[in-house]
Amino acid sequence: MTQTALDKYNLPQHVAIIMDGNGRWAKQRGLNRSFGHQKGVETVRNITTAASNLGIKYLTLYTFSTENWNRPDAEVAALMALIVESMEEEIFVKNQVRLRIIGDVTRLPQEVQKAILTLQQHTAHFTHMTCVLALNYSARWEMVNATKRLLQQHSEGLLDADTLTSDDIAAQLSTSFMPDPDLLIRTGGEQRLSNFLLWQCAYTEFYFTDKYWPDFDESDFHEAIAAYQRRQRRFGKTGEQVSQPTI
Repeated sequence: MTQTALDKYNLPQHVAIIMDGNGRWAKQRGLNRSFGHQKGVETVRNITTAASNLGIKYLTLYTFSTENWNRPDAEVAALMALIVESMEEEIFVKNQVRLRIIGDVTRLPQEVQKAILTLQQHTAHFTHMTCVLALNYSARWEMVNATKRLLQQHSEGLLDADTLTSDDIAAQLSTSFMPDPDLLIRTGGEQRLSNFLLWQCAYTEFYFTDKYWPDFDESDFHEAIAAYQRRQRRFGKTGEQVSQPTI
């Protein structure tokens, strides 16, 4: 699958990816799991560049979940070091990509927080694409925080519970600055959301592949986009309604 095979007028505006299979990729090769994560960082760089070249406006990567703290200490430490390593400004600058973070970064090591803050500041003016890293992120954590803010607004008389809308809730989520994902890709063979963007994926198209994340390349990314383009997004309407030309 090549870029020219894609319909440039029917690209997803927002692609989210659950990058799964780093550890299993390494285990198959008799390597420590950390080697899989290192290889996975290379894939992040390649897919970020591929998404930028295609004209994708938002790319959200599930980088570290709140549940990942339950992994062995050595693996968590290696992951934190790799997060800092992946904050290569050259990749973002070359592709005119702005960095944004969603998740509770306050629990992350200081060196990670510093690297994130620095890169966010240095890329804030870019508008070609926004790369969003979900770090220490949990969709349920996000919803609880949104609910707390809504309850606070209600207690202050700023919000009427009887007129509460889904837009009011979405405005309190950490993703309020971007549209919901059009396409979610998960590598590694699993077919679940794993506490990732639960609210935002209500009408997202899912694409699952058995390939482990370190093996996922630009041609695989293009194939996922092509699969998205072959689908009809109905949003509750019938196929006939959707296919009718707009006058």
